[in-house]
Amino acid sequence: MLPFIRKDLAELTAYTPHPGGTSGEPAHSESAINRLDTNECPYDLPEELKKKLAWTYQQLIETNRYPDGGHAALKEAIAQYVNESITIPPLGGVTLPKTAITADNISVGNGSDELIRSILIATCLGGAGSIFVANPTFSMYGIIAQTLGIPVVSVQRKEENFEIDIEAAKRAIAQNQNPPVRAVFVVHPNSPTANALTTDEIEWLSSLPEQILVVIDEAYFEFSQNTLADQLHQHPNWIILRTFSKAFRLASMRVGYAIAHPELTATLEKIRLPYNLPSFSQTAAELALAQRQLLLATIPEILSERAKLIAALTQHQKLQVWPSAANFVYLRVKAGDGESPEQEHKQIMQQLKDRGTLIRHTGGGLRITVGSPDENQRTVDRIGEIFDNS
Repeated sequence: MLPFIRKDLAELTAYTPHPGGTSGEPAHSESAINRLDTNECPYDLPEELKKKLAWTYQQLIETNRYPDGGHAALKEAIAQYVNESITIPPLGGVTLPKTAITADNISVGNGSDELIRSILIATCLGGAGSIFVANPTFSMYGIIAQTLGIPVVSVQRKEENFEIDIEAAKRAIAQNQNPPVRAVFVVHPNSPTANALTTDEIEWLSSLPEQILVVIDEAYFEFSQNTLADQLHQHPNWIILRTFSKAFRLASMRVGYAIAHPELTATLEKIRLPYNLPSFSQTAAELALAQRQLLLATIPEILSERAKLIAALTQHQKLQVWPSAANFVYLRVKAGDGESPEQEHKQIMQQLKDRGTLIRHTGGGLRITVGSPDENQRTVDRIGEIFDNS
């Protein structure tokens, strides 16, 4: 390494987007490759919305001017959308109004990754703290922490259902005090294993002391329809992350947002880089929210396809397939004689790639994004070919 670069970065493995497509591309054109490895929506924006965005770019966006650095209009639109999903349970038989999420509760990032980085800078930088994760989970929490020189405390999830081992988590947090855990990261539902937080897990998160920030990543909220945003007013040490990259079909625009106590979002605003979100990305996100009924109308189809995909994969006795609350399915090859499951996972991933389907090998298993009906059928057929020939 160059002598002026931190030595600990030599140990860091960078996140690899589309790991299945980085070398030895299958003998297919780019358009023929089924990209089921990054949990994107299988459908692009409708043509009429693309035309509207193109018109906006041509007529309204001045490329020589900086974008709205405060994201005012977008924050207002996000707050309205979040409020639609939040209700407070009746108290004493009286129905309470919805929780008031306002623009002050929102911070917008260049993807959720920027928000994760800002959270780590705000809580743990300079030896102030470490983070806790339960593996397998989204790898960027640990990767971003390592780039900042922040220690990562981890435990393994329960093998049978991928729930957090709460007792192990309590011990790990209690035993690591130099520096202490200052942020706990969970995904709801988890990636790559697709399981939503349980009541016990939520109760544990609720019991964590106020000096620990609880980061709840709801990237797949639109597919699970299960949110903890209605509990934010009870927990000023909670922050919820969401994204426009999945159900809203804007992965190329890189728009994520956080919902939290105004004091916390104000801190994130101090940390983020100025003009962090281009005008076109802000415009696309605002349009997506305005047209959310149209864009989210495909979710019932995706959930139906998910059920079909799970049912078809479960037919292979060699595969263990778990339930899913997201837009992807997680599976593993059952342990047996001969090669290790991990070696078989690599082989299956490569054999699917050779046939034109990209999936992700992660967390000791395989994660398959739910694609279009045609893509899903091809995936099922190709996996059938692999096992028929094995």
